[in-house]
Parts: sequence; C-alpha cells; structure tokens
Amino acid sequence: MRQIAILDDYKNASRSAADWESLPETDVCVFNDTIAGEDALASALAPFQIIVIMRERTAFPKSLLDRLPRLELLITTGMRNLSVDMKAARDNGVTVCGTQMMRNAPFELTWALIMAITRKIPAENAAMHEGGWHEAVGTGLQGKTLGILGLGRLGTLIAGIGLAFDMKVIAWSQNLTADKAAEVGVSRVEQDELFAQSDVLSIHLLLSERTTGIVGARELSLMKKSAYLINTARGAIVDENALIAALQNRQIAGAALDVFDVEPLPRDHPFRQLDNTLLTGHVGYTIDELYPLVYGQAVENIAHWLNGDAVRVLNAMDDT
Repeated sequence: MRQIAILDDYKNASRSAADWESLPETDVCVFNDTIAGEDALASALAPFQIIVIMRERTAFPKSLLDRLPRLELLITTGMRNLSVDMKAARDNGVTVCGTQMMRNAPFELTWALIMAITRKIPAENAAMHEGGWHEAVGTGLQGKTLGILGLGRLGTLIAGIGLAFDMKVIAWSQNLTADKAAEVGVSRVEQDELFAQSDVLSIHLLLSERTTGIVGARELSLMKKSAYLINTARGAIVDENALIAALQNRQIAGAALDVFDVEPLPRDHPFRQLDNTLLTGHVGYTIDELYPLVYGQAVENIAHWLNGDAVRVLNAMDDT
C-alpha cells in the first residue's frame, strides 16, 4: 500500500472532490490543520510516499525534502509553486507534478476587497445585523487613482476594472516599460510616484528575493492618509511591522489583506485588533469550483505516475 498525505485541507474538501478510491493499493490521510515547524513536518510525513499540497501553504525546502526519504511523488495544486525546491526534489528522486487553477479567482477577490473596504461594507453589514441603519460613509472610486504594483496577468485584469470604473490607473514594477503599460491603458510611473499618487494601491508581484519587503516604512510614508493598501499577492512583499505601525498611527486609511507572513494568521496577531483592516484567510484562489478541478487532477496525476507515465511534471528540467 502506498501512503498518500493531503496537507492543509482547511475545509476538508479533498475527500468528496475527487475519486481517491479509484487509485489502486493506496491509503489516503488528510491533514486539515497546518503542521507547524520542520521537525513536526518531517515526523508526520515520514510514512508517506505521495504528498498532495495546496499551493504554498506548506513549504518544501531542501532541508525538509532531505528528511523524507520515502517520498516519491509531490503534487502541488497550481502549475507553479515557489515554496518547493524543485531541484532538491529532483536530486532526491521525487517527481513534482502540478494541476490547473481557477485563474480569475484571485482577481475577483481583489476587487471584492477594494469595494468592501472603500464602501465600508463590513461596518455597514455589522450595523444592520445589530439593528442599526446607515452606519458608515464610503468612498467612491470614479476619478480616483488606482495604483498597481506589478502589471502582469492579474495586474492587467485589475487595471481593466479600474478603467471601467473611470479611475486613473498607474503602475510600476522593476521591468515594466511605458509602452507595455500603455498597451493596457495604464500610465507607467516611478516607484515613489506610485505610492504617493494612489488612492488605492493593489499588489500583484511574485514573491522573490527582489520583492520581499519591497513595501516598507518608507514607501508607506509616501502614501496619502486617505489611501488604502490591498494585498492579495504574498504577505512578505510588505514589511508587516511597518504596515501595522502605519495602520495604528492612521498613516493610511486602511488595508485589505488576504495574505500574511505566517499563515494561518495567529489568533493574537495585531492585524486582528485593528479597526482599519479588512482580513480574509488567503482565500484568493479558493472557490467552490476549485476543489473538483485541483483534487481531481491530483488523482489523475497519481494514477498516471503509478502507471509510469507522469503528467504535468514541474521539475523535469533544471529548475532552481
């Protein structure tokens, strides 16, 4: 019997989303809660030959992979996972496969957060349920400036809606050119201008050494007191302590956050205590339609691999 572990299935959705019983001579174990710490992970995962992970909820660096000698197949939802050391996996004889994702789900959540925080929907909803009426006064978007940090595929989608709302849309990233920005109706500005001019600043960068902490105390100090920061990308792109200080001091109007340095977010985290934060638990890609897609393809990946014909392989070439 091959042992299969499914990690970080917060909603306990994997069992019913796919036909795991179709896999011959396998036994499936689902972990609903995040296993914290490499020692605990290495101990819990030691018996498993196959591990299925949900995006980047649990990282698999070389140090962990080296402690899992029985591991043969690692499946990540999504066709990219920067928290897995692909080369170390290959060197250890571990095949890494991916699945498709719901490509527009994070884009939809970003706009849900923008609308909710600017129109004060959480406060208004809470007041209505408590018997109140017309508790909050929101901010309109027409004529305001939407700043996009990272004008890739998702950033371009975000820009399109901003333009539809008759917003001025500006963008910056290290490799963005004025011509590329103009192709989608956006103005390229310099980094400091992006922070200074934006009424809503939305982050859409990949996390890397270059982008870690790129939004720090200096950048936040350039923002308007009336501005909102939206982060559905990765928590570490923003200096968390600097953002907490900016929110506590009302240096900016508020922040809508779906991603954090430590996930799940600790119960006593300062973000939970601030009245100018709108928080969701890294749900950008998790919608009803996601689970049958990703777990169904995970089962397909395992079946093909058991037959010696691996599909959707992510570490076949020399990746770092």
